[in-house]
Amino acid sequence: MSVRSYPPRLHHLSAALLLALGSSPLVAFGQSSNTDKSPEARTLDRVSVTGSRIQRTDVEAALPVTIIQKAEIEAMGITSAEQLLQQLNIASSGPDSLAANSGIAPPGTRGNNGVSGANLRGQGADATLVLLNGRRVAAHGLAGQVVDLNSIPFAAIERVEVLRDGASAVYGTDAIGGVINFITRSNYQGITLTAGADVTEEGGGNIYHASLLGGWGDLDTDRWNVWAALNVKENRILRGNQRDFANSFQPDRGLSPDTRGTPFANIVSGTGSMIGGGLKDPLSGLTKTTINPLRLPGGAGCENGGDMMGDYGDKIWASPGASYGCAWDYGRARTIQQPVETVQGIGRATFKLGDRHEFYTEFMGSKVTSKRQFEAQQITTSINASATQLDAYELNADTQATYDAIYGQVQDFFGPQANLAYGSPITYRWRCEICGPRQLETETKAYRVLFGLTGTLGSWDYNVGLSRAESRAQSVLAGGYYYTPQLKAALKSGLLNPFLMPGQEQSKAAHDAMAAADASGLLLYKGSSSTTTFDASFSGGLGFRLWGEDEVQAAVGVDVRREEYEFSGPSEWSAGNAFVFGAPSDAANYMTPKQRNVKAAFAEFNLPVVDSLELNLAVRHDRYDGFGGTTNPKYSFKWQPIDWLVFRGSYSTGFKVPDFAKLFRGITETQYTGLDLADPASCPKGQYNPDVAACNVQIRPDIITGGNPNLKPEEAKQRSIGFVLAPTGNFNVSVDWWEIERLNTIRSGFNLSTMTANYPLYASNFIRDSSGTIVAIDQRYINTGGTLTSGIELDANLRGELAGGAWNVHLNGNYLDTFKTKTFDSLPYSDNLVGEYERYYNLPIKWKHTLGLGWARGDWAHTLTQVYRGGYKDWKPGGIVNGYTPPDWDSKVDAYITYNYSVSWTGMENLKATFGIRNLLNTDPPFTVRYLDDGDGAGWEARVADPRGRSFNMLLEYRFQ
Repeated sequence: MSVRSYPPRLHHLSAALLLALGSSPLVAFGQSSNTDKSPEARTLDRVSVTGSRIQRTDVEAALPVTIIQKAEIEAMGITSAEQLLQQLNIASSGPDSLAANSGIAPPGTRGNNGVSGANLRGQGADATLVLLNGRRVAAHGLAGQVVDLNSIPFAAIERVEVLRDGASAVYGTDAIGGVINFITRSNYQGITLTAGADVTEEGGGNIYHASLLGGWGDLDTDRWNVWAALNVKENRILRGNQRDFANSFQPDRGLSPDTRGTPFANIVSGTGSMIGGGLKDPLSGLTKTTINPLRLPGGAGCENGGDMMGDYGDKIWASPGASYGCAWDYGRARTIQQPVETVQGIGRATFKLGDRHEFYTEFMGSKVTSKRQFEAQQITTSINASATQLDAYELNADTQATYDAIYGQVQDFFGPQANLAYGSPITYRWRCEICGPRQLETETKAYRVLFGLTGTLGSWDYNVGLSRAESRAQSVLAGGYYYTPQLKAALKSGLLNPFLMPGQEQSKAAHDAMAAADASGLLLYKGSSSTTTFDASFSGGLGFRLWGEDEVQAAVGVDVRREEYEFSGPSEWSAGNAFVFGAPSDAANYMTPKQRNVKAAFAEFNLPVVDSLELNLAVRHDRYDGFGGTTNPKYSFKWQPIDWLVFRGSYSTGFKVPDFAKLFRGITETQYTGLDLADPASCPKGQYNPDVAACNVQIRPDIITGGNPNLKPEEAKQRSIGFVLAPTGNFNVSVDWWEIERLNTIRSGFNLSTMTANYPLYASNFIRDSSGTIVAIDQRYINTGGTLTSGIELDANLRGELAGGAWNVHLNGNYLDTFKTKTFDSLPYSDNLVGEYERYYNLPIKWKHTLGLGWARGDWAHTLTQVYRGGYKDWKPGGIVNGYTPPDWDSKVDAYITYNYSVSWTGMENLKATFGIRNLLNTDPPFTVRYLDDGDGAGWEARVADPRGRSFNMLLEYRFQ
């Protein structure tokens, strides 16, 4: 690799900017011995940094790149890529962590079983490119669209480079939100053993890890180097009932769980049932459709009906018919951090071929096992149940005593005028605690093998590689799921009793029946995703200058990939609930192996126009099977009018191709079963009404769902402008404004009532025959609408000396200014949603920052960090929307502020010890009435907060000579 002296006019700025490469003071301390030297005496290697193919020395000023070094990662007690992303302010508050995606995955979103994703600038984990040593790895085998960070071999990481800019012009698809490049060690010799633990004060959620790294040979003297690393890690389970803040029953604050499935069942209305369509309340005169004998006046009280039971919040949920109903705290019952076991390995061998060429081969492999656990099944029963439904509680010799007791309690309150239908089945909702918690176990095996050649040809550098990456995953039922026919039989006969008080046990026969019906061990689904890539890049000088001192540089290259994906499972899942009750199967989306070829060519030019002004032009053309070609340019500049000030900016376009699942998921055509639909072209809102001439023709078209092979790539436009200021060697600050507009976005799942009410916008989705009659409604994925996001990123460093040591203050912040969406291209963007609650995806928090204070002297280094996540407007349940105000209601969620402390000691030869306390003040997550993924009433927000609370971590690293 060629080396050049640092340009004199950049000395002052670049030396100061070395302090800003990371995001905590420890990086500066690790580099202080270099920065204290005279800048004029230093030379730097020309290197390629994420976001550019051209090797250079001043990338820290030209590109908005954050570089986090290994020492900094260890000082923060970080042991995984997921934990690292949670500390980055550019990372969005999305459902990408093991805590935030702990809910049950519905069909079509199965892929988050145990997956941790990277999500930059709110663009989604599928629009953030993840690289390992500058090259792609395979997407998760089930998700087929995002890289699982748990597969990244973290023990061998030397640094992590985060490009805070669009990079489709350099890397192609998925690089809309930015790029995260995990870079491993090189030319390593010796053996290093590392072990650590992160233990919570309140129990649950502990983390244990150990790694072994060994390397032999020196490239400079032996002309070869081989190293390998093995890492094992265990994240233990954390349950909601292990944390007091996960408490749903806080009605005075507007919080109550929205579930009527309780351990002592709620009676619900149903045609032909004991209470028919409901009972008239003798006190209020209102009809009650959900009744629990425990909550009736004179009853034992909901809280006495079973673990985590309480009154249903009928005022909060605007459900007056349920004022005599009970609820159950299923947000507290579920797992709030998944247990995950990880084994990762990576190795690399490098050989010098002469003085100008190197051959290298690399292998990475991982095995990740996660066991997601959810609350027990909620069972809702029907009369004359179909094969996919469960039967109501019938009166027979075995159920007589319980049936009469329930009937009597209801009759006593509602009176003879209620006309209860004695002998008719009781329809109910029940939390089947005898079923046990539902569990899914997912095992993912991933690998990447790479062969490469790098070196120089004349004055040009080259890098050529051939790689194969693959991820295979499968999920099995691990408890809490039962074959539907056997479960139906146990309920219909009354063998299972849904009206038991605490202390009462189901019969031995009931337990035996459940054991016989247990579907544990059954394969749910499996999938694989693979990428085979050949790439080659060349960079060097073009032999001429413009008006500046430096030579014009260029890089060119090609990228040829074959992408493959398949998803399948047992054919029995086509029966859905008729096979196993409530399992999140996905048979409608099985697909045979699919593949596509991608061919790309790119070029990049760095133009030093004059000594103070540098332009960079990049362009890439990608051609996909089935889509055709897309060309994406990027234009950027760096202007340095004086030594200590740099302005930079860029404009680029980007794209994201639809993943295989969105293209090829199984297409189903199911006849609309309702009797309320008319042609919305002539009938307002499409509501059938026999008394209105335009609406008196009823239609029952087919509803089409599934993949859409006609999808096109999403498009993006990205802009940024900013400056870097370093007036002294002890202070620097960078500020960058950015904006991302995504167009032609891929959307699905439009609600039918929305489509009929806004027919002109959805007219093309209504398929008509030759006579003009609607015969089908297409609800598949389509390209439509867009999002507009913008913000400001801030990074500042100040350092000095105190008491014989070096101190550093570091501030990194992210201000989100705009987050708007639109459903169709023809519509204007919505109002700004920053600071508003968003239910499923990224929570658009206005301000986030990390403020660090560090001090190092001799063998000791201390770091104190504040992590701030701003507040936002809370979600409002239906009752509050309609005017009900709980006594202690607050419409705003507070900011979440935590402090972390760590101290490192290197006083013993070959040994490094780090001790830290995360969440130093044991701060609970801020209260909210909403929880991600339908966990209404859990009381905290997993996309913002760490549920583990205060924890103590220790890391020991010993290097053998």
